Amino acid sequence: MINPVGGSGAEVMDVAAELAAAGVGDVRADTLTRGMYSSDASIYRIVPRVVVFPRDEAEVAAALDVARRTGTPFTARGGGTSIAGNAIGTGMVLDFTRHMGRVLDIDAEAGTARVQPGTIHAALQRQVVPLGWRFGPDPSSHTRCAIGGMIGNNACGNRAVGYGRTSDNITALVALTGRGERFSARTGVATVGGARGGASPRPTVIGADGVVEAARAAVAADLECARTEFARFGRQVSGYAVEHLLPENGLDIGRFLVGSEGTLAIVTEATVRLVKEPAATVLVVLGYPSFGEAGDAAPHLRRPEVVAAEGIDRRIVDIVIAKFGAAAVPELPRGGSWLMVEVIADSRAQAQARARTLVAEVEALDHRIVSDPGEARALWRIREDGAGLSGRSPQGRPAHAGWEDAAVPPARLGAYLREFDALLTSHGLSTLPYGHFGDGCLHARIDFPLDRPGGTRAYRRFMLEAADLVAAHGGSLSGEHGDGRARGELLPRMYSPTAMALFGRLKHAFDPDNLLNPGVIVDPDPTDSRIRVSEARRFTGRLAFDYAGDGGNFAQAVHRCTGVGKCRADGPAGVMCPSYRATREEKDSTRGRARVLEEMVNGSLVTGGWRAAEVHDALDLCLSCKGCASDCPTGIDMATYKSEVLHQAYRRRLRPRTHYSLGWLPRWTRLASGMPTLANLALTLPGLKHAALALAGVDVRRGMPRFAKKTFRALAGEVGVPVGQALPGSQAVTPIGGSAAGSSGSVAKLVAKPVVIFADSFSDAFDPGVGGATVDVLRGAGYDVSVTGESVCCGLTWITTGQLDAAKRILRRTIAALHPLAVAGVPIVGLEPSCTAVLRHDAVELLGTQEARDVAAATVTLAELLTGDPDYTPPSLAGVQVVAQPHCHHHAILGWGADEALLQAAGAQVTRLGGCCGLAGNFGVEHGHYEVSVAVAEDQLLPAVRAADPHTVILADGFSCRTQLADLAPRTGIHLAQLLADPRRRR
Repeated sequence: MINPVGGSGAEVMDVAAELAAAGVGDVRADTLTRGMYSSDASIYRIVPRVVVFPRDEAEVAAALDVARRTGTPFTARGGGTSIAGNAIGTGMVLDFTRHMGRVLDIDAEAGTARVQPGTIHAALQRQVVPLGWRFGPDPSSHTRCAIGGMIGNNACGNRAVGYGRTSDNITALVALTGRGERFSARTGVATVGGARGGASPRPTVIGADGVVEAARAAVAADLECARTEFARFGRQVSGYAVEHLLPENGLDIGRFLVGSEGTLAIVTEATVRLVKEPAATVLVVLGYPSFGEAGDAAPHLRRPEVVAAEGIDRRIVDIVIAKFGAAAVPELPRGGSWLMVEVIADSRAQAQARARTLVAEVEALDHRIVSDPGEARALWRIREDGAGLSGRSPQGRPAHAGWEDAAVPPARLGAYLREFDALLTSHGLSTLPYGHFGDGCLHARIDFPLDRPGGTRAYRRFMLEAADLVAAHGGSLSGEHGDGRARGELLPRMYSPTAMALFGRLKHAFDPDNLLNPGVIVDPDPTDSRIRVSEARRFTGRLAFDYAGDGGNFAQAVHRCTGVGKCRADGPAGVMCPSYRATREEKDSTRGRARVLEEMVNGSLVTGGWRAAEVHDALDLCLSCKGCASDCPTGIDMATYKSEVLHQAYRRRLRPRTHYSLGWLPRWTRLASGMPTLANLALTLPGLKHAALALAGVDVRRGMPRFAKKTFRALAGEVGVPVGQALPGSQAVTPIGGSAAGSSGSVAKLVAKPVVIFADSFSDAFDPGVGGATVDVLRGAGYDVSVTGESVCCGLTWITTGQLDAAKRILRRTIAALHPLAVAGVPIVGLEPSCTAVLRHDAVELLGTQEARDVAAATVTLAELLTGDPDYTPPSLAGVQVVAQPHCHHHAILGWGADEALLQAAGAQVTRLGGCCGLAGNFGVEHGHYEVSVAVAEDQLLPAVRAADPHTVILADGFSCRTQLADLAPRTGIHLAQLLADPRRRR
């Protein structure tokens, strides 16, 4: 019996040493790595002994040999997006994505590609789509799931109606059995949905003759079972795909192995069949009164021109609106549930005609044919983010995988949906359902009370009844994610004892030592064992942030991570997670960090609490960019968690140097601004600069911004702008920049359009031109402008360095000063996005007061203020090319939509970049971060700037972004205010 933390220290090191001696180069047995790989996208937690990153097939074979000699279980893992606990184990976990993720060959004439198991789906698509092909199966996790994982689960995806399952798109496999026997299998390829045709090759197997003969004999002994219990409908994925071993199917070992979840063989190479990229597609959205009625319509959508028929309902749409705003959801037809149907054709006109025909022939309450590709992408994004968005129930409780992807024959879907809803109600549970309705597959994350006493028993009761319900409808426990640890125990409720015995014989034929992914399918673990949420402790003690959305529970907050892995996306998508994109290390992904924090909460593997070395190692390269706060569909906010960890770890203790030098930056800038020449001299003289930066913990390769000769506040005062005084034209106004004393005063007789500029430390001391341009723009738009005084600070640098007691004191003063203006309806305009985001978000999270919420509601960006002003007309930017780098906090907290709309209204041609600039406040200048900071900048920002025309405006509102450009690029950036104040500006 292996203990729940993956073996003793001696066992761990013995296995690691054996692997090293066998020539396996990248093996990690540290608690940080083992903790990160203790879970996948499921609810389960099993700590491995070691994690192996094989470089080639020889290393896989060597690792498997060590596993046999040491009796160590062996689990294959791709992108770690397995929802049923298929990719975790007590022994060796092999991550194929790090070194074995190459596309080895593309045959554009034959329409095939040869890939390694760690190849990310999106990486394959990037290479084949320009050639007119695509890999048909497309799971929602296509930006980070591995082809090997898709083979393991027999993944399907949104377009399975047209292109079939993974097993329908594999032409050859190379694999190793549990005994290490290498074999290759050429498969027969089925014709699915009319998407392709032609004669299928007869399957052949080379190698492993004994295994093949044993499989043949196992099926021959139970032919009646094999012919009657399997392949009853397209999404029957649970158990083994025995139908492929029937004599009439030519003993197709290759297709049989697809969906076996790494329990029978380890795939080291696959040849996949490609399909032609359709010339034209149109999205049809059909509206229905209820989910069940949408299910009733699903069988009528199985027609040659339809490649996708997906169902969503009001519950998940409401979550999107609550999280991202109404603008995130394009117009939907009337109804409470919708079917999203993708129609393909040889031309746009033909696709439109087919769409109209479909609408005429399929009954619906209402419909919409979506012609705009951008709207279609936004609607598909809702569906693709379903696994993350549904991580919260409609009541706001955590929702979990487990009963995730059951499927029934499409003709039974409507009835099943109604009975499933009734079953949920009888158990007091709820979900945000969505699914592949054309195939009868439903996804449902459910708010099981796993974190409460008796929660696992309640989970088990539901799972047993849900399995019986699906079986009664002739369905499958799994429709695309496999059984794993969630549903393996339930297989006897779907299959006969004869079928279960057949599974056992097939497992023994391929893996007689039971080394490959034990506990899955055959002799499975109980469905309610080793559930990670149930093992979590509630962290007691005083927390700095309130975690209101998580019941004040830090443990629940970090367990928001469901493991869907969007932070590991391959390709430019949003901001999250910049350090992972630079290093490709799991510990630098949002998911990896969340897993380590979960282990800290659990306390059995990572035992040091807030000060654990593993925790600080995982958080070291977190840029606090807050990209995950918006891009992670489950709502992880790693910047907040990092601040909390630093706060708790260093509270009342000596801190790192940078916490004093960079964390107290506003204090130092106020001092230096009084003698800017001397301060600049200290930062430019070679010897003095080197010593000063080294003392401050700053990388000496960094160029430092110079202090302005005059601060923004000083310059504003010179042109008649009130600074830290009463608003112009008002009476009895509390001083904007004064102390908290007297902050209860009232605001009376305000002028028509008063506005307050929040003068942050960066704009004030280093770049007063931004503030000056903002004054010009606002005055030109008819506003009466004033500026906050020196004592008003957002405390950003204290927050990012985890000095949260000080940050709260600073913010209380600031909120007290700004609150009378907020309740009087005076807009507070931020210059620096990160500081503006503090007022909009962090201040509320830290203080939790109504006053903070009022100030947050009054705080706006310049673009938000101007786009909301019906009297404002932007200057013409016709012909101006703009490459825009939104600050990460602008993207994540404030939203950049208003800026984009303003620029487009002015006539500018805008190219918006994703990703982070890499500097991210104090991160990029700290010693030890320089290389990663530059690598992050090289991901999107620097290549785009180098490629830009010399006359192109580089727009970067963030001071960090402009500083990074000045340091690394041949161009400098300007603020939106500077562009609006002087449209002719070129930098």
